[in-house]
Amino acid sequence: MTRPATATCTLREGDEVVLVDGTYPGTQGVFLRLKEDANWADIRERNGEIWSHPLIWLRAANPPAGRN
Repeated sequence: MTRPATATCTLREGDEVVLVDGTYPGTQGVFLRLKEDANWADIRERNGEIWSHPLIWLRAANPPAGRN
């Protein structure tokens, strides 16, 4: 059985992120870390709660020049 490719993460701890897919698109938060399954990440949402989301749903809210 072939294992799916792991998503490539360009986000760093503390980056502002936004959910672009899933149940709550537009949700903003702060990137904390990748989970043991590197296709998932923890973010701290604006209300202070920490939630896990698929990495492919996350985008940098304000990507610095040269990084997206």
